[in-house]
Amino acid sequence: MTIAQVEAFLAVARYGKVREAAEHEHMSQPALTARIKGLERELGARLFHRLARGMSLTSVGRAFLPYAEDVVAAAEAGTAIATEVGQGLAGQLTIGAAASVSTYVLPEMLARFLGQRPQIRLSVRTGHPADINRMVAIGEVQIGIMRDGVDASVVARPLYDEELLLVARPDVVAASDGSRRKIARFVQFDRAPDYVRLTTELLRELGIPHRSIMDLDNIAAAKRMVERGLGVALLPATAVADALTDGRLTSLDLPGLVPVRRHMMLVSQRNVSYELPVSAALCDLLVHIPDIIPGALRPLRADDVSPPGLATNLHLSTRREHVTTD
Repeated sequence: MTIAQVEAFLAVARYGKVREAAEHEHMSQPALTARIKGLERELGARLFHRLARGMSLTSVGRAFLPYAEDVVAAAEAGTAIATEVGQGLAGQLTIGAAASVSTYVLPEMLARFLGQRPQIRLSVRTGHPADINRMVAIGEVQIGIMRDGVDASVVARPLYDEELLLVARPDVVAASDGSRRKIARFVQFDRAPDYVRLTTELLRELGIPHRSIMDLDNIAAAKRMVERGLGVALLPATAVADALTDGRLTSLDLPGLVPVRRHMMLVSQRNVSYELPVSAALCDLLVHIPDIIPGALRPLRADDVSPPGLATNLHLSTRREHVTTD
């Protein structure tokens, strides 16, 4: 049984005459008749009574009619969705992302993406760099967004940069005694080795003893702790851009402290993900993260002339407090 045979059956059932059905199907009467006979042989029963003035359905034909309509409707729907998937307008996509990305970057980007392609089904998996590398490599996710540390089993390209900012609640800093403002507690949100090394050096600069660390495993929680005045934290600019703009937090400068700029990468399986239209469509939007997300910076080029450690302008309306330590 073929779709062409079923379509021929529906045309004759609708018009009641072979000539009119053949005109509708843009084919000759003998060709249409051959399709009807082939379908009847497949079913082992006659579908029409051949009358002098046309064709009428047999009891078998009437029973088969709704199923034939369903078959053609399903074929048409399948053709339409296949076309949309091929054009990147429909389909399913799973993204792997670092926690800060899934919380502070992806909501805005995916809202824009789904606004253009509402039929696409999206899922987001959150993890550390090693988790994202693994998920991409084995195909659990089609694309990943993560900081440096890309595994050789995947391919990557620079997506955006972000600076880690030392932030505190403005009144907490202002309440410190004298001009030599002191910080009593550090809020740490990540146990990844690179972040631990970084914060260990920072604590030494600030003179904060290790026992004064508040250890968390969530950026959003760390940000909230700082907003409540429980200490300072080194947080991604994308996570605190809103709080810096409305004055809930302020960014602190330390003499001699080199600003930390992290590189965020877009990763995929080799020769797979970028070939999928829906993945390619999302990737085309994600490259505009620096233009859309406050705190996200364009990736530094290899020939960038900026001196190492030079702080980057975040284009935010913020106050940066100067902090000294004993």
